[in-house]
Amino acid sequence: MKIAFHGAARTVTGSKHLITLKTGNQYLLDCGMFQGMGPQTDELNSEWGFDPALVKCLLLSHAHIDHSGLIPKLVKDGFTGPIYCTPATRELVCILLEDSAEIQKMDSNRSNGKGSSHDHHTSSLQLYTPEDVRVAMTHFKEVEYDTWVDLDDQVQLMYSDTGHLIGSGAINLKISEDGEIKTLTFSGDVGRFRSVLLRPPTAFPQADCIIVESTYGDSLHDISAAMPDKLLHHIENTCLQKKGKLIIPAFSIGRTQELLFALNQLEIEKRLPELSYFVDSPLSIKATETVKKYAPYFKDSVQKIMEMDSDPFAFKGLKYIQTADESIALTESSEPCVIIAASGMAEAGRVRHHIKSCIESISNTILIVGYCEPKSLGGELAGGARGVYITGDSYDVHADVVVLPGLSAHGDYNDLLHFLSCQDAEQVKQLVLVHGEHAIQEKFEQRLHTKGFTRVQIPAQHAEIEL
Repeated sequence: MKIAFHGAARTVTGSKHLITLKTGNQYLLDCGMFQGMGPQTDELNSEWGFDPALVKCLLLSHAHIDHSGLIPKLVKDGFTGPIYCTPATRELVCILLEDSAEIQKMDSNRSNGKGSSHDHHTSSLQLYTPEDVRVAMTHFKEVEYDTWVDLDDQVQLMYSDTGHLIGSGAINLKISEDGEIKTLTFSGDVGRFRSVLLRPPTAFPQADCIIVESTYGDSLHDISAAMPDKLLHHIENTCLQKKGKLIIPAFSIGRTQELLFALNQLEIEKRLPELSYFVDSPLSIKATETVKKYAPYFKDSVQKIMEMDSDPFAFKGLKYIQTADESIALTESSEPCVIIAASGMAEAGRVRHHIKSCIESISNTILIVGYCEPKSLGGELAGGARGVYITGDSYDVHADVVVLPGLSAHGDYNDLLHFLSCQDAEQVKQLVLVHGEHAIQEKFEQRLHTKGFTRVQIPAQHAEIEL
């Protein structure tokens, strides 16, 4: 059995890992889009490194675009097999891919209509259409957590909850080869054991090979102050004192719901300032309604809150923006307010226009609340850039840029080690680090050695290893 790494290899985006058995059968773990990779992004999303037509089935860990975003292209390029995931993941993937197709269409039109050669955040490619999304969704098959299913006469699949996102799951495989059973687990993204909303990650079966993410392999999240208190500080400073706008780039699924939950908590505690709070993302509306359908996936304390508050994501002053005209009007408004808009890395969507309109005023604040690829617009701002390009034009950065990495839905190194603690390290023949920057992975490798995981590998893009 061989495993090739065609994405999220020494970087944190584009997750794609291909298993090939001696029989020639191929199984793809995730099919993510590269995001925020600068001028390389289009090239990386155009080249597979394998033949989609030869892949027998796709196993999807969760819905985020960097894990699911190239599925329609995979089908368009020849893949004909089933796509396995949890029920919540299927619902969320559908709305994410539909939105992704529309964004690609708009960005392609904008790039081709107005020269934006300086703006490496805007792709000129349209990788797939809404019709391609519709066709791709016909391939999906749902698998409940903690249930073994036969993919064929060689491979069995079981999902275990990773607590990263509604429906996220580690992919656990039993593979029959050469008369023996080999076990492999791919973590997908691992959540936090002290998540704001979700149940903690669960234990998974003993594995011979583990492929694990390492986004925060050298970091500990700040838990000295709760998210509501952090948000309140920046709302008061920006909107009440400076009379400006607080712009928060946030992924529509996961982070947006956590922010709304925190703001709702402030209202329950009668601490929420009387302002307008805008969610400028039609996708976020659909996503939030879908997330609420899976309340049993929330942790116990949140479910108890829901016994008294049926909608933990709604509060006074909350307004959802639907149309482009409404979004433009909000951009042009000078009203002090809070604006939550996708995408989380500020790579696409309406948030770029809000940042563009606010970035040159000292009254405003851009609040980065999750991981951003260093080459993405969010990553450049988080890295202290004093000038950026947005939709082809250059802007000086005068607004405050504040980074709150402790709000990430990715586990820190303690969470990752906790996730792996259910394993007997001596029985793990190979532990492979993916979904992380190389320097961070090397630091995490040293921590793994202290826990007894001595056979650790960090593959490069398109590298192949044998189990």
